[in-house]
Order: sequence, then structure tokens, then C-alpha cells
Amino acid sequence: MFHHENSHALFEREDEARKRALQYLAEAWRNAEGEEVKTEALAHAALFAGLATLVELYGETAISELMKRIPDKVIQGEYTVDRTIQ
Repeated sequence: MFHHENSHALFEREDEARKRALQYLAEAWRNAEGEEVKTEALAHAALFAGLATLVELYGETAISELMKRIPDKVIQGEYTVDRTIQ
């Protein structure tokens, strides 16, 4: 379900390191799906790993503040990969 090719536009303004990281994640995602790991389980594991890493790097308070902005971003379509921008 998660494919780097579909997400390219999301990272057009991001640095090369983030693009490369996304390529690695997309490859790992495809490999896991090939091993019949459920997409929902992958998504939950990815969220947990990402949040745990960010908390370790920046602390609970900073990441809590970051997460407060997520609902609006979801509603605005910032995480909808296959959307059409007019």
C-alpha cells in the first residue's frame, strides 16, 4: 500500500536525506507486505517506531506539541498520497 513513487511530491521541498530515507522505508514496506505482514500492522509499527525515535531525540513535550497539529494536517489532506491538487 505504501509506495515511495506515489509520495514523491510530498518530499519535493525536503532534503535528499529524507528522500533517501523514504526510499528505504518503501522498500522495507514492500518486503514486509511480500512476507504477508498486514498493512495495518506495518502502519502501526511505523508510527510507533517513528514517534519513539522522535521522543528520544526531542523529548515528550516537544513531540506532544507536534502531535497536536496532526489532526488538522490529516483533514487538510497532507497525508493523502493519491489526492489531486487543483
